[in-house]
Order: sequence, then C-alpha cells, then structure tokens
Amino acid sequence: MPISTRAIALLSSLSIALVLSAPLSSQAQTVSNLREGMQVVAVDRVLDELAQMNVVYLGETHNQAADHASQLAIIQQLYDRNPNLAIGLEMIQRPFQASLDQYLAGDISEAELREQTEYDQRWGYDWEYYAPILRFAQAHQLPVVALNTPTEITRRVAQKGLLGFQPEDDRWVPDIQDLDTSSVGYRQLLWDLYAQHSHGHSQGFENFFLAQVLWDETMAEAIAAFVSDRPDTVMVVLAGRGHIVYHYGIPSRVQRRLDDRPNVFQQRSLLLSDTPVGDEPAELTLPSGEPLPPMADYLWISE
Repeated sequence: MPISTRAIALLSSLSIALVLSAPLSSQAQTVSNLREGMQVVAVDRVLDELAQMNVVYLGETHNQAADHASQLAIIQQLYDRNPNLAIGLEMIQRPFQASLDQYLAGDISEAELREQTEYDQRWGYDWEYYAPILRFAQAHQLPVVALNTPTEITRRVAQKGLLGFQPEDDRWVPDIQDLDTSSVGYRQLLWDLYAQHSHGHSQGFENFFLAQVLWDETMAEAIAAFVSDRPDTVMVVLAGRGHIVYHYGIPSRVQRRLDDRPNVFQQRSLLLSDTPVGDEPAELTLPSGEPLPPMADYLWISE
C-alpha cells in the first residue's frame, strides 16, 4: 500500500527552526525504540548507547522549537558521557568549512561567520535557531563539519538532471557514479512527496529525485570522510527528517561508504518531535510488496 500521509509529512521537513537552551533535565521526554514496536526506553539508556556510536542522526523538523531544544540538550548530555564529539550540519554548505573553522578557533566573530557562510541566503531561518549549538561547540572546541551541497549545484541538477553538473562541481559533491538511485523504497517515498506538490504529474520527477540523491550523497560523503579520519569521535548530525527517515537518505549512503568496516562502524538515528507520531500503521509496505524498515532507531518526543 502507499506510504502514509504521516510519513510524507515527516519527509516534507526537508526545508524549514527556534533553539531553546533548556537543559535536558528540565524537559519531559519520551523515547521509543522504533525497532521494537514503539517500546518506551529510558532516556539515560539511549544516551549511553548513542555515546558509543560513530554517527548519531538527530532528525529535525526545521520550524519546531522543541526539536532544537532537544538537539542542544542531547549534544550536551553526549559530551558529558564522551567529550570526543563532533557536529555535522546540513545548515552550512561545504564551501564554507574554512569560515566554520575560523569561528571555532576564535579568529572571526559569530556575526562574521553568519555573513561569510551566507547563512541568511542559503538556509534562511533565524540565526538563533542554531547559534546556541555553535556557541557550545566553540566553547568546548568541538569540530563542526559543513555537510550540505551548494545551492547552485542542487538547483542546476533539479532543473537539468545530469546536464546540470559542471566540471568544477567535483570540489563539493561526489562523482556522478557515486550517486545511488537504485532504492525502490526511496523513489516511492520521494514520488509521494513530489506528487503532492505537482498534482500527480510526473514531469520533472527524475531531476527532482536525482537532486535529492545528490543532496544525501554529498552529506554522506562528508560524514564518511570524517568518520574514516576520526574513528574514535562521535559525530552528531543535524539534518531534516526527510534525509533520515527509513535510513534511505543519509544513513544508508554513509553505511555503503564504510561497508568495509561492518563490525566497527555503528550509527543510530533519532526522529525528534514535540508530539507523538500518531496513527502510523504497524507495518508499511511499498507497491512492490517490499516492507519498509523502521522509520528510525528512536523517536524522541520532548514536551
């Protein structure tokens, strides 16, 4: 049967944030293990597990205040357990890594970081949504990695498909041959989203799908490169839920790049929310009959 509208709503948060800095201990959380049928698990137990991972994905809805409160609080709690921590950001595009490094080193101000990364033009949400996380990283000298594809490249590919690539793009995105478009499940998930906005017309979908895959593969490449260089560091990735749900977007593509270390590399995904997911079917299937994997490893609900 088709993917539920609730799943589509989760995916549609690919773009759209208020960071509240309330400590984790002052918030009420419910954490459910989605691999075990929404079984509620202890917060401390989940945090202890996450502190042992190579990568932890915190899937946000960009305009949900509680999600950003949870991101900062989880990062703080993970740092207490394992200070060998790094942060990966969908919100900053890869050409601006040098500016991030300069900010973390104290060589430029926060205002200069915002200007140099072209944050307002390229992401567009209130700077204070993510600023407390950047301040925490600077105060504790945590590496922060710019993950995202430059907007110019994504737009060209969305408009022209493979013809949208230019030779100089290789600096910022994976080789075209590294873009895996084979997932039937991911294609169906993105088609359901695309059809909502195109009134069921398929024209342009292939380019849309390729641009989305490029977006995911670019972030996955940056994450995998960091993990390969720093295998003892926990990288916490902040990204929209649509890049994380069902592991189709970033997680599966990081795993593919690190398949030669299956017994070493470990990752977990959390979907953040301020309300329960609701009436999801117990098991979703695709038209092909292929069952979908769990939406994530955990659902983290902050009230």
